Amino acid sequence: MISVETALSHLFDLVAPMGVETVPLRHAAGRVLAEDVTTPLTQPPFAASSMDGYALHRAEVEPDAMFKVIGEAAAGHRFDGVVKAGQAVRIFTGAPIPEGADFVVIQEDTSRRGDLLMLGHDIDGKDNIRPAGGDFKAGDVMTAPRVLRPADIALLAAMNIAEVPVHIAPQIAIIATGDELVQPGETPGPDQIIASNTYGLAAMLEQIGARCRLIPIARDTAASLTQSFKLAQGADLIITIGGASVGDHDLVAPVAAELGMEQAFYKVAMRPGKPLMAGKLGKTPMIGLPGNPVSAMVCGVVFVAPVLRKMLGLAGKAAPRTPMPLALDLPKGGPRTHFMRALVRDGAVHPESNQDSSLLSVLAQADVLMIRPADDPARQSGEMMECIPL
Repeated sequence: MISVETALSHLFDLVAPMGVETVPLRHAAGRVLAEDVTTPLTQPPFAASSMDGYALHRAEVEPDAMFKVIGEAAAGHRFDGVVKAGQAVRIFTGAPIPEGADFVVIQEDTSRRGDLLMLGHDIDGKDNIRPAGGDFKAGDVMTAPRVLRPADIALLAAMNIAEVPVHIAPQIAIIATGDELVQPGETPGPDQIIASNTYGLAAMLEQIGARCRLIPIARDTAASLTQSFKLAQGADLIITIGGASVGDHDLVAPVAAELGMEQAFYKVAMRPGKPLMAGKLGKTPMIGLPGNPVSAMVCGVVFVAPVLRKMLGLAGKAAPRTPMPLALDLPKGGPRTHFMRALVRDGAVHPESNQDSSLLSVLAQADVLMIRPADDPARQSGEMMECIPL
């Protein structure tokens, strides 16, 4: 068996960032920016008022000062004249500051009768002007790679970027194996259960940015599994679930070998998820996950999600970990790294008492995977433990 860290390193070696495609800005949210984008614009392109009020000379601002209102400026409609001594222009938020003015008195600090404007007794010293280029300037760069969030999309729109270079979304083929499985919605036989792993993994990976294909369930025969691998052709990554151990009905490794798979590793010193396998089937990377539902999902978090992020052009690194105080005492740990399903309550982490790898209900309630290293000593309440958010 190899360590979790070594397994992840081998997995990163199997994949590379996907190519680049250009998509309309409207469809770029959640995608990974593949190339730096440079704005041709300055924003705002002119000094603009940040408040509704009156534009005038700062030097003339004093209590009860009086001005003649000579015009109006609104967003999209500038005042074309020049503001001279003793003059003011009615101005609204977003409007260009008229030539000659360098201060905006907010309307609450004024009174007006006809064209005569009088200032109040207590004028705030803030000029209420947004300078040209205060947000960004022509030549500023949005750097890649980055997952494009809604705020990034808004910024790109303001930068007048209509099309965005992004990494192509990897297509992942997911193959569930086993005579005991039927699809959700079907009626299971007396010795069968519902296939759940494919749906959970697809949801996880699509949330990150993949496009997943669920291959029909492969039965426990070499012919059925071979057909499933044929159906998976063209995918950027193949994931099998179940059949990766060494039992009489575990056919993934021998069938994949017959099809030319070069195995990178088999078995990882972790709990749950020990019977993990990976390699290349031709030019296509392949990951064989264990069949227990929680094992498959935990391996998805620990291994498949980081691999997918590398394929999307992001840094190839382990899932982010957050230190949290332990809520209770724990006895000495086992010989494998243990990813324990745990709740977070009042800022502390509470490992679930039942860590059976078949219990999806426990995983669904968990907030984090709390990590106990191999041969972890007994722990006391309050000690800090590394956790992967779910």
